[in-house]
Amino acid sequence: MYPTVAHVLELETVRRGRPRVVAGSSGMGRTVRWTHVAELPDIAPLLRGGELLLSTGLAFPSSDDALASLIQELAEAGVAGLVVELGRRYAGTLPEALTAAAETHGLPVIELRRETPFVQVTESVHALIVDAQVAELRASDEVHRTFTELSMEGADPETIVRQTARMANAPVVLETLSHQILAFDAAGASAEALLDRWESRSRSHRSHGRSTVDRASGWVVATVGARGTDWGRLVLVLGRTATPRDQVLVERAAATLALGRLIEREHESLERQSHRTLLSAMVDQSLTSHEMTLRARGLGVPLDDKAMVGVVLRPTPRSRATLADQARLTRLAETTADALKGTRGLGLVGVLDDASVGLLVAVTVQSHVDQVLDRLSSRVRRTAVERAGPGEGDVVIAAGSTVTDVLEVRRSFLEAAQVADVAGEGAARPFYRLSDVGLPGLLHLLRRDERLQTFVERELGPLLSYDDDHGTDLFGVLGHYLDAGRNKSTAATALALSRPALYERLRVIEEVLGLDLDDVSTCLTLHVAVSALTAVRSPG
Repeated sequence: MYPTVAHVLELETVRRGRPRVVAGSSGMGRTVRWTHVAELPDIAPLLRGGELLLSTGLAFPSSDDALASLIQELAEAGVAGLVVELGRRYAGTLPEALTAAAETHGLPVIELRRETPFVQVTESVHALIVDAQVAELRASDEVHRTFTELSMEGADPETIVRQTARMANAPVVLETLSHQILAFDAAGASAEALLDRWESRSRSHRSHGRSTVDRASGWVVATVGARGTDWGRLVLVLGRTATPRDQVLVERAAATLALGRLIEREHESLERQSHRTLLSAMVDQSLTSHEMTLRARGLGVPLDDKAMVGVVLRPTPRSRATLADQARLTRLAETTADALKGTRGLGLVGVLDDASVGLLVAVTVQSHVDQVLDRLSSRVRRTAVERAGPGEGDVVIAAGSTVTDVLEVRRSFLEAAQVADVAGEGAARPFYRLSDVGLPGLLHLLRRDERLQTFVERELGPLLSYDDDHGTDLFGVLGHYLDAGRNKSTAATALALSRPALYERLRVIEEVLGLDLDDVSTCLTLHVAVSALTAVRSPG
């Protein structure tokens, strides 16, 4: 870090000159980027800013107005400070006109009351400056290496934001151009304080060029985007004055985000990524209730005092995790987000897994949930067909229970996924709930229960073993017979068998199982067992 005027006064070579600040003490924190011995009255045009000038004052003008003009020119040139050695031009003290002008412009002026070799001062200060430059180069190299590695690894925005906050040791926020929060890291500070009234606070910081440093507030803002398309802003919220390293860090992080977006251009939008990350955290419960609510609010979806329902949308036939199927899921997520805007609800939408899109619907009035889902389902299917053709509209939409606590969202999503597993192909219903899938739905919920698995094995085990040993499909015959409501004619037609052939197979089934298929209670038990086996064998 470059030395300040105050740091220079602490150097032993300067202290030997018995320094005394006579004006501009408010500017003692100014950064010193170089030192010059200045005995010219018109040196200001030759300066670049940040210089600490050392002078005996021999060439300074005599009149008060000229002295005031000299100080004004130095201040306008961005000089860090002026050090004047007494004894050659000024014996006891500096002219009042000089110090008054310096105080007006906030320019630090220091008297040296003992003769001081300026060469020793410049050597000492330049040693500090060179050390700072070396440290700056090392820091810049660390920034470059870190973000190059993140680019090569295809890091997601949250990882990039987290790394930026760690390196700056300060909060970082990634927002859209409309000031909606996509990702943030509070760097150990209060997340609630960081995000409080974020949109209005952020709007007050306008960007000028690709990056802007607001020295008053300590904000460093970099525009994120490439190829003429900007999509966000990366904001470093400092509680101190920004350094050049801070600006380089934010600019490099913004470039890494932009590069990642170009690479992922064919993939889901950044908003969908942010929603997906939060939905996954809700299902996994990897965040606290407060953190979930806070992050959702940052994405423009307040969950406080809302009725919420987890919804799973699954294209049919079920995705097999191929690239084409994943692209279809990405399109479905965007279609769902667009469709939600035309309903009375807010929501988070993102690809949930390799077969499903997840949607968390939040409404103010619980009775509006079904209305929102009805409108949503029709809009999703219609929009999907309009955008990509008839097949895109084949979507099973399953909803879980309505909940009011964000921690219960996990249960709602798990229930929706289970309903989607057993719901019929296509869109026979606008959307399904557990009550719509009846016994198959209940059995699917219980499919991992050892008691259900034991029941299936007890009722059907001998028949399944017989099929394995003899190469028959008596289990399939039993299933058709029970599905037909024990109507032998209907079952025979479905199996493409003659009635005598069917009678013979049913006789063998009775013999193997030791049961009477004319008994209604027996057939009910077997029907439940067949349905349970289907649930036990189902994926997911």
